[in-house]
Amino acid sequence: MIHLYNVTKIYPNGVKALSDVTLSIRKGEFVFLVGPSGAGKTTLVRLIFREELPTRGQVIFNGKNVGRMRMVEVPYLRRRIGMVFQDFRLLPQKTVFENVAFALEVAGSGRRDIRKRVPVILNMVGLAGKAGMYPAQLSGGEQQRVCVARAIVNNPVLIIADEPTGNLDPETSWELMKLLMDINRRGTTVIMATHAWDIVNAMKKRVLALTGGRLIRDEEQGAYCYEA
Repeated sequence: MIHLYNVTKIYPNGVKALSDVTLSIRKGEFVFLVGPSGAGKTTLVRLIFREELPTRGQVIFNGKNVGRMRMVEVPYLRRRIGMVFQDFRLLPQKTVFENVAFALEVAGSGRRDIRKRVPVILNMVGLAGKAGMYPAQLSGGEQQRVCVARAIVNNPVLIIADEPTGNLDPETSWELMKLLMDINRRGTTVIMATHAWDIVNAMKKRVLALTGGRLIRDEEQGAYCYEA
């Protein structure tokens, strides 16, 4: 599903964020992306989402070379990918319903489809009774659930979660992980960049470890680090 071949990313300021990274992620996998700050995790995610282009190498998503896509193709790529961020990135002036509906509106869905689809997704993430509330009226965990709802409303084949538990307490973090695991069991591939070693160690999923822009470990049923 996702293949990186000898990918290097060097930013204009000379910083080498990734160095000769080769990896493959299969459809339906749940993969943790770990490593210290500055290891290259966010850059790798941005390459898949085409927020960045590789300096060298190829990024392949569903058989297409992401780096060679025309700009008119990029929105269609991004509709296949749901993003969940640490800082939520909700629209404060819009209700829960409207925040989730916005993702459908951008994709060109009609009003009838939106009215039908959004309540189903809100029920799936446990927010059926919060549709009319605004982000400021929600807890951090509820806001993150809105983010997940927004990410999955277009039926993406891939969810990328970038430090999704970073602003959540431990109990709420595990509630979010259960939600992501449920989405994964439905067939959606999940890539989660995280520093949450306890979650990684408990879940025993595939672990990709980066250090200094290099992939130093690719381990099935892995742990956050060898010492864990």
